Amino acid sequence: MNLITTYKSVLLILSVLVLSSCKGQVKEATSDYEYKAGDINGIGKWYMGREIAHVMGFQGMNWLERPEREEEENTSKLLKNMDIKPTDVIADIGAGSGYHVFKMALIANKGTIYGVDIQEEMLAAMRTKKEAQDIDNITLVKGSEKSVNLPINAVDKVLMVDVYHEFSYPKEMIASIKKALKPDGEVFLIEYRGEDRSVPIKELHKMTEAQAVKEFKAAGFQLKRNDDNLPWQHCMVFVKE
Repeated sequence: MNLITTYKSVLLILSVLVLSSCKGQVKEATSDYEYKAGDINGIGKWYMGREIAHVMGFQGMNWLERPEREEEENTSKLLKNMDIKPTDVIADIGAGSGYHVFKMALIANKGTIYGVDIQEEMLAAMRTKKEAQDIDNITLVKGSEKSVNLPINAVDKVLMVDVYHEFSYPKEMIASIKKALKPDGEVFLIEYRGEDRSVPIKELHKMTEAQAVKEFKAAGFQLKRNDDNLPWQHCMVFVKE
């Protein structure tokens, strides 16, 4: 089964689960968010002109750990882009099964890697792997829809890989990340390129650089650079203004 077919299958299953869980919810427009009909892959909630996508749940864990991920995303190049130091404190937000967490822990072996996720099943998977490998510089944190639940002014680098576009409350999450970030800290926002229709990912699970800059600027961040050296994804680096 190829990437496109697998990804579509995972999203179809998760969309049914999320739609079922959302029945009966009261949706009220606010000054920050708007509710209206949209893409089948979206939750009907919009932020700054962008519809928020359904979350990829723990049911898609195997897809996150697929053997071909390195070839498709060049994850080794991403870690080089981050220029990780041995003493860095790094937070992987929406860490999932910990694909990047455990790789970063080996590099920042004198620092700390926070694996943050909202799903207990993802945290359990990381916990099992952490215990099996006897790694002591990984700290697991259960986040919420509005907070990363990290200490203030504690993190050198924040990594978000194909997850920001799924945040139900992006404004609140960026504010929470900003509080946790050190004054000279960096946010690495990795998203499939929305400008490139050849990238075999559903449109709502992509982001354009312009949209990302728009949303992060509103939160007091500026784009430092976009390392355009990954096969399908943006590697946007944001810093506090």
